[in-house]
Amino acid sequence: MNTKADISGASKADADWWRGAVIYQVYPRSFQDSNGDGIGDLLGIAQRMPHIASLGVDAVWISPFFTSPMRDFGYDVSDYCDVDPMFGTLADFDTLIAQAHRLGVKVLIDLVLSHTSMDHPWFKESRSSKDNPKANWYVWADAKPDGTPPNNWLSIFGGSAWQWDPTRCQYYLHNFLTEQPDLNFHEPEVQNALMDVATFWLDRGVDGFRLDTINFYVHDAQLRDNPPLPEAERNPITAPAVNPYTWQNHLYDKTQPENLAFLRKLRALMNKYNAAAVGEVGDDQRGLEILGEYTGGSDLIHMSYAFELLSDKMPTAPYIAEVFEKVEAVAANGWACWAFSNHDVPRHASRWKLTDAGERCFATLMQCLRGSTCLYQGEELGLPEAEVAFEDLQDPYGKRFWPAFKGRDGCRTPMVWEPSNQNGGFSSGRPWLPVSHDHLNRAVATQEQDPSAILHHYRRVIAFRHAHEALRKGAQSRVEADGSIIRFQRESAGETIFCAFNLSHEPAVTDMPPGKWQQIGIELGSAGPAPDGRLHLGPWQPALMMRAATQD
Repeated sequence: MNTKADISGASKADADWWRGAVIYQVYPRSFQDSNGDGIGDLLGIAQRMPHIASLGVDAVWISPFFTSPMRDFGYDVSDYCDVDPMFGTLADFDTLIAQAHRLGVKVLIDLVLSHTSMDHPWFKESRSSKDNPKANWYVWADAKPDGTPPNNWLSIFGGSAWQWDPTRCQYYLHNFLTEQPDLNFHEPEVQNALMDVATFWLDRGVDGFRLDTINFYVHDAQLRDNPPLPEAERNPITAPAVNPYTWQNHLYDKTQPENLAFLRKLRALMNKYNAAAVGEVGDDQRGLEILGEYTGGSDLIHMSYAFELLSDKMPTAPYIAEVFEKVEAVAANGWACWAFSNHDVPRHASRWKLTDAGERCFATLMQCLRGSTCLYQGEELGLPEAEVAFEDLQDPYGKRFWPAFKGRDGCRTPMVWEPSNQNGGFSSGRPWLPVSHDHLNRAVATQEQDPSAILHHYRRVIAFRHAHEALRKGAQSRVEADGSIIRFQRESAGETIFCAFNLSHEPAVTDMPPGKWQQIGIELGSAGPAPDGRLHLGPWQPALMMRAATQD
């Protein structure tokens, strides 16, 4: 297995290392267990870092490993500056950082700043009275005269976003679980404390952050009701359609203008360390617009992703053209980070019912689009969504809406490293979620021995991206749909690349752009011009062409 010396070229002197970077997401509970307790840990990630490096990625994003009661599996933090014992120690994290950097991989950690666990000492103090030093650190509000919540805001996890607290005789805000109270970003001391958290990890050597729910930080100080959203305008992306959260136009519970001031403070801090961040924008109606607002300047967040390509909607050629037309309209000066799968959505191989050829085509397409990209662990193996029986379910979200929505456990089952036992080489103990039998024949060790396996396709396409500056950081022409074919050009100094992809089970034909073109990407299945001068693409086939910038 070949490891990566520094394929990204992202040295400390390269302040733009993040632009066009390929980022690999690790869900720590499910990556590699090093001590046999059935739960993945930091030393397990360090142990498997050569695999991550062998893909040619620039950075690894590690989902939360902080001290937590694990009601939402680490996204409910009770100590921002320590490692939960189930994942190891701070010394183990230092080992992970050293191993990643030795292999040329940067490390981004998942910061959950919008809320904490109710077990956090800050919340325990805040709820103790209305006049303690941290009384205003969370979002507290009086009940209406009839005892009902202050407004109509809803939780993404179902029900009201307000929970009554009998100690203060007030409601507190929680956009997610009731055990995840929201911090009050209108309180300067809260912002200062969170900046200290970021500084702690930057001083420890991290190269940046993935910022969870970045548009949820600030709420409307007046606590105004959200208006209803007409049924015809509902676009369930951030929550399943069975959740009435999608019935509101979320004008006031998130995405407030005051958020930008905090993001500028955070960017100024990161600049001192040459660090970068990718933000998660959660919004069904304005996701791309918010992406443009939050990444549209050198003083804001470096990159962000919305949910347009993480949704259930199959990304046909017309749909992708529509998405990029909107990007050009509302986020032309911003920088997107594209993902097809992550720890919150069903794996895209199953979500879009893709064949192996379809998976390869989309993998190539992602690495040719303008923006940075995120790959989710196991995506490089072509893993489908795992079936998890109700009795094995761990996700509180799935338990709440079962069976209409089965939760997120199906994409969180353990990584499969080798096929010789039922645990796939993940653990010597009983895994916290069962390993999918459908995954075992796709294990890393099996695919390493098969030159035709999709794992090698991912390595080739990532190397292809890094070999062409136009694909990493170059401009992108208008993205056009010609039937089932999506087509566009990428351009940087000295090279112009024409990209076309047939997103269909049927053959398709499109015209070549003017000029003389040389076929490239043959190892990726790229087609060349036919004798009639047109491109004849087979099902799920790309065409990748280059011309010199000096040619007509």
